[in-house]
Amino acid sequence: MTPALRRPRTALPAVALLAATLLSGCGSAGLSSHAAAGTSAPASSATPSTDTTSASFKGLEQQFGARLGVYAVDTGSGREIAYRADERFAFASTIKSLAAGALLRKASDEELEKVVAYRQEDVLAWAPITSQHVATGMKVRDLAAAAIQYSDNTAANLVMAELGGPAAVQQSLRDLGDPTTSVDRTEPTLNEATPGDTRDTSAPRVFAADLRRYALGDVLAEDRRRLLTDWLIGNTTGAPYVRAGVPTDWKVGDKTGNGGYGTRNDVAVAWPPGGRSPVVIVVMSDRGKADATSDDALIAQATKTVVGALG
Repeated sequence: MTPALRRPRTALPAVALLAATLLSGCGSAGLSSHAAAGTSAPASSATPSTDTTSASFKGLEQQFGARLGVYAVDTGSGREIAYRADERFAFASTIKSLAAGALLRKASDEELEKVVAYRQEDVLAWAPITSQHVATGMKVRDLAAAAIQYSDNTAANLVMAELGGPAAVQQSLRDLGDPTTSVDRTEPTLNEATPGDTRDTSAPRVFAADLRRYALGDVLAEDRRRLLTDWLIGNTTGAPYVRAGVPTDWKVGDKTGNGGYGTRNDVAVAWPPGGRSPVVIVVMSDRGKADATSDDALIAQATKTVVGALG
């Protein structure tokens, strides 16, 4: 499923330290057992920055009837905000941001300019950009842009195919040092988000580490990194989410995600004014019932809590 156009339904610890932290005292997935099972952990199992912040997130869970996962880091000060940050959540369409990062790391300039042909029968229900270009095909770079900026599912699947499929996207994250994120299916089935199913899941802390490395680190060459951040900043689906939770003078690049069981996510890099260092923010949520709907305001309210706690 795809996030709205109104709906079709990172200082970061070193990656090695992150992996060690996640794996210590946990199961093979690098997460606590109830998190791997997709069930809700007690609030105390997360690592909130302060009792007050933890209580705020818990209050949002009660208000919205949701399980909430948050990880944010001020890349200048290194200050972190975490709540259920090591529990698994279905990532839904937010994975399109990491797939685009993997593409920009792997593909040559010539490969980005290659035109990909596809058929009408390849076009999925949510395909606002690819549906307009069946006759001509689209360049790989334009497919990646459509996947991020319009959450075009057909574009996302074609990008994933260029990389070699879900297993190749997962391997690209393993190459970053991410031992946790599981990439298993393509659109639209990756959005099922069934509780207890670890397929197509990650944890907020881990996802933020990956996004930070692609968007702000040295994994990509400067021109490729700028291209990725331009795509994220140009996203058209994110207005009610992280963008609504930060001050109006912040610049935001994000990728939203929407799935079953009330899953609603937004992953973002936010730049405060005045040359201050960017903040990486990952907010994930679900409601645990198959027919549950998401509430957009939860993501914005959680983001406001993050900004207030970071100061």
